[in-house]
Amino acid sequence: MVGNSFGEVFRITTWGESHGKAIGVIIDGCPAGLHLDKGYIQKELDRRRTGQSEVTSPRKESDKVEILSGVFEGKTTGTPLSLMVENKDIDSSGYERFKDLFRPGHADYTYQTKYGIRDFRGGGRSSARETVGRVAAGAVAKKVLGLENIKIMGYTLQIGSIKAKKIDLSETEKNEVRCPDRDAGKEMIKRILEVKRSGDSIGGIVELIVTGVIPGLGEPVFDKLDGDIARAMLSIGAVKGIEIGAGFDVATFLGSQNNDEFYNNKGTIATRTNNSGGILGGISTGEEIKIRIAVKPTPSISKTQKTVNITGEDSTIVIHGRHDPCICPRIIPVAEAMMALVLTDHLLRNKLARIS
Repeated sequence: MVGNSFGEVFRITTWGESHGKAIGVIIDGCPAGLHLDKGYIQKELDRRRTGQSEVTSPRKESDKVEILSGVFEGKTTGTPLSLMVENKDIDSSGYERFKDLFRPGHADYTYQTKYGIRDFRGGGRSSARETVGRVAAGAVAKKVLGLENIKIMGYTLQIGSIKAKKIDLSETEKNEVRCPDRDAGKEMIKRILEVKRSGDSIGGIVELIVTGVIPGLGEPVFDKLDGDIARAMLSIGAVKGIEIGAGFDVATFLGSQNNDEFYNNKGTIATRTNNSGGILGGISTGEEIKIRIAVKPTPSISKTQKTVNITGEDSTIVIHGRHDPCICPRIIPVAEAMMALVLTDHLLRNKLARIS
């Protein structure tokens, strides 16, 4: 299957299925000499891990990472890094009863149509479990970005109609939904649990802020930084839309309102506003990069839905199992990882752009 790799200089290939023996990632292009240990990667994997609260899937996976290659005496060697996580808490029995049914909102029909075969156990390769490899690779990318003091912070901005009214980043990891507004977070949790009890699921919006980005990242025309960020975010299964900077609000602006005016900030060129989201002409300006992603409701719900079977006959389906009633809290480390992969790739590519 093609389409499993991402990046140009810092390139990853994820592998494995939801109910397979293991899942993981191969990273090529990581510079040698980077201090790296399992503990650092594990912290990121723990943030995406299931079974942490009532608003996440109860599947109990420890997600313990193993470094199979590319590290010697605590440092990267410049050779491919191979990271693996074993699948421990596997229960495929619940999927047998609808192996010939197409689950609404899932990739069952499209995978069957494209390949003529699919792993129906938890969605196989199309499962959100695939993102384990992304987060592990993203941890390595964050390590590289840390050398340049580039930081990525994600949080839940909105769930359903409930939106954070204030942004206090110190609050983000203190509640189950990773909301930077404590009061809004409480309302979000309440709403998720209501939806969960009714057998349904709910979507939301996640926002990412990147600080410390140097100006000049991004390639002209087809490899624009914002284009690669959009591709990265939309490659995450549950993401159905992305806004950068002012996003869709620019449709209501005049040019005089939308343009970010430049000024000299103590010897550094800066902008008075940041409607561009830190990117102009596909190249970073040095301002904060800010994006928002629209996250769809989890498609696995226990309400009765209409569908068809593999031969096209009408049927109904009720999905019981271990699923997130809202994907937002656990998608945050995945989105951060994808942002880190894009920025690391462009950071390394940028070093090839000029001699001095």
